[in-house]
Amino acid sequence: MADSTSTTETDTSAKASRTGDNAQAAAGEPAKARFTRALEEAKAGAQQLGKEAQERADLYREKLTSTSGDWVNEAKAKTGQAKDVAVDLANEGKTRASGAIASLGKLVEDNAALVDEKVGVKYGDYARKAAASMQSAATTLDEKDLAELGEDAKEFVRKSPGLAIGIAAVAGFMVARMFKGSSD
Repeated sequence: MADSTSTTETDTSAKASRTGDNAQAAAGEPAKARFTRALEEAKAGAQQLGKEAQERADLYREKLTSTSGDWVNEAKAKTGQAKDVAVDLANEGKTRASGAIASLGKLVEDNAALVDEKVGVKYGDYARKAAASMQSAATTLDEKDLAELGEDAKEFVRKSPGLAIGIAAVAGFMVARMFKGSSD
């Protein structure tokens, strides 16, 4: 009987072992199926999020494009306004400069007789020639527009770069002194 008891115990443990294997197999299949289903849901969710992100990006891109177009148009309008103001200011400056040169020429011409008396006729003639040159320069400056003046300046610099640098240095010095004097 010991043999039969031992055989019965072995059969029982074999059955239990097979039942445990079946339980594990049964539990493994639903877990695997759940994992596969969860993985597919995650992929679908990621695809959906990707689509939503793409749609939002398209909306933002469209909004940015329309806004940037508005910005470009606004910048062009502001540039045009600034250009108009700059041209007006340059024309006003040109008019003032020609007026100042003409006034200086008139002042020199009026004082040429005094130069004749004090220094001599020869120097009085120099003063008259200088006055005529200043008035001629004022008239020429008044008659030319800004584009012509710009071209004249470029041509002058091409022909006499050393003189142009010297004039720019003297003008810069005078402007610096003028601003330094006004801040004291």
